[in-house]
Amino acid sequence: MAKPRRNIKFNHRNGHSSGADGRRNSFSDISEAASDQGSSTQSKTGHDGTLDSQEPPVSEYEKKKATFITRSIWTFVMIGAFFGAMFMGHIYIIAIVTAVQIVSFKEVIAIANVPSRARRLKFTKALNWYWLATTMYFLYGESVIYYFKHIVLVDKVLLPFATHHRFISFMLYVIGFVFFVASLQAGHYRFQFTQFAWTHMALYLIVVQAHFIMNNVFEGMIWFFLPVSLVICNDIFAYICGITFGRTQLIKLSPKKTVEGFVGAWILTIVFGVGMTNVLMRFKYFICPVNDLGANIWTGLQCTPNPVFLPRLYHLPIWFPFFQSFRMAPMQVHILVFGTFASLIAPFGGFFASGLKRTFKIKDFGDSIPGHGGITDRMDCQFIMGFFAYMYYHSFIAVYKVSLGGVIESAINGLTAEEQMELVKGISKHLHNQGVIPEGILDCLNLAVRRR
Repeated sequence: MAKPRRNIKFNHRNGHSSGADGRRNSFSDISEAASDQGSSTQSKTGHDGTLDSQEPPVSEYEKKKATFITRSIWTFVMIGAFFGAMFMGHIYIIAIVTAVQIVSFKEVIAIANVPSRARRLKFTKALNWYWLATTMYFLYGESVIYYFKHIVLVDKVLLPFATHHRFISFMLYVIGFVFFVASLQAGHYRFQFTQFAWTHMALYLIVVQAHFIMNNVFEGMIWFFLPVSLVICNDIFAYICGITFGRTQLIKLSPKKTVEGFVGAWILTIVFGVGMTNVLMRFKYFICPVNDLGANIWTGLQCTPNPVFLPRLYHLPIWFPFFQSFRMAPMQVHILVFGTFASLIAPFGGFFASGLKRTFKIKDFGDSIPGHGGITDRMDCQFIMGFFAYMYYHSFIAVYKVSLGGVIESAINGLTAEEQMELVKGISKHLHNQGVIPEGILDCLNLAVRRR
């Protein structure tokens, strides 16, 4: 009779998830055990005497090929969706910008979140979304009141909200602030204040800057499309010039960026911008501010074009040998500034995002777009470019029309005689500085003011 075997342990009793000391194995322990078992099974033979065949591992080339195909497909999907929304009307572009705001905010907030602590603190996530809702209420309300005051100010329901919009927004923020302070818990102060600061940084760098992109849409589709397309084309040109001529590393945060690609993309982006501007200036749908949210590429828009789009005659110095004058729209000069900013400054938004990802040791901000990462990975340069476009437009291009009769009426009914004299004096000084009136008139006004 065979003797029973003692002190023999079988794997199916102990399981694969526990080590010799009874604790759960780590992922590295499991992978090592699996590799040992795999190496031993490779030498085993099947029932027919032949070696068991194993599925070969996927090569690095196949992985890159699959990633490239996925990335290309989603690139065309995004391009198609972008142009489709732009042709369908401004309201669809605004919806896309809003979605980008929300998703990008979610991705950035998730970086600094610690799930275990967030679970113990009930209101952490709720407060983050409350800050977002409050900020968007304030920003969207400002835009609606500014661009559609002729609708808002005559509606008896909307009028109180429009009149007191900023105070309402401030009180909403105060409520969130008080709630945050009341929710502070011992042992979690550092985490809670980190979340507070991180959320406000995300609100400024993402939500506020994206809001200015939305305002660009209201000013005219060209002020949205040109900055976006310049950044995209600059990225493409930088890649092409980099792999063709790249030799010198540009910045350590992005080792693949080269000086040659940087400069080459600058030149090609300006060429693209000049050509695209010449095309877009021919269509009022692109150059007219929004006066009908239901308009699209087929119905079009009607307006008096901004003088920046109208060709002017420029005279060259008399010593210039080839020709003495030429006609060109001022916008073709402004686009040189836009192209330069998109090429030399906007990429630093991407470098900033790269540094942030290195800080938290992550590859992408998310996985919202297959093959591309998160929305933030694609929009990191667009935020600062859109902000610049808004500031540049309102500083150098926008035309502010004020009724002369309205100004005179306001000055007569709302100012005292002394204030009216100061107004005339200030306007006269401005006209003198512009070379419109001689200095004698200004002296007479100053003398009249002193006599009073």
